Amino acid sequence: MNQEFAVSDAPRPLIAGNWKMNGLRAALQEIETLRDAVRAGHVGSVDLAICPPATLIHAAVQACGGVLSIGGQDCHGAPCGAHTGDISAEMLADAGAGLVIVGHSERRTDHHESNPTVRAKTEAAWRAGLIAVLCVGELREEREEGRETEVVGGQLAGSVPDGATPDNLVVAYEPVWAIGTGLTPTCEDIAAIHLFIRGELVTRFGEAGQGIRILYGGSVKPGNARELMAVENVDGALVGGASLKATDFLAICACL
Repeated sequence: MNQEFAVSDAPRPLIAGNWKMNGLRAALQEIETLRDAVRAGHVGSVDLAICPPATLIHAAVQACGGVLSIGGQDCHGAPCGAHTGDISAEMLADAGAGLVIVGHSERRTDHHESNPTVRAKTEAAWRAGLIAVLCVGELREEREEGRETEVVGGQLAGSVPDGATPDNLVVAYEPVWAIGTGLTPTCEDIAAIHLFIRGELVTRFGEAGQGIRILYGGSVKPGNARELMAVENVDGALVGGASLKATDFLAICACL
């Protein structure tokens, strides 16, 4: 059984790892290491999630011992049908997943996913009882043009369905130009965009918008995590490459 995410007036931090297209069965030992660290009390008041490739989800659920959540990296909007190579949210839930990433910049760019497509995937996640970790973020040229709030605001408006709550939605802000590049925005820039996102959520969803967690994603690693996680309205992190090794992932968790 997957870990239940706690929701309170002050959102409980979430550190989610996105393994992307990495990981064979041998990588399950990293999840076992995370499991053992949680059981030993080495992880504080923080929720942990790992989103491995779909081929490892069922085995990862078995390996995690119910002390962290396992999620998918994408889902189709339909529950079933003639969609060769796709995976439905119901299939993820059947494999034991508790959440799914939707709208990651690599999906928006490489697979030309539009806001309506991401919205349909979010609705599919909710239909299957999964938490949607919905990604938003601007390109480098959009930031240089001063359009980051316009872009992010448009993604939120177009991708987030009605009915969002702290129990079914996590928003992950990932400046596209910072993913895997080693570059990060300044803490002031991150604070500004997270405050903007919080305002958009509260304006649309009222009190529920205060409890929806907003993660930062984009070259998060042990060396910068403490500074990033201290920024106001940063309720955790969506971690890429640094989540592939349990030692790095746990070092990031220790910053909270």
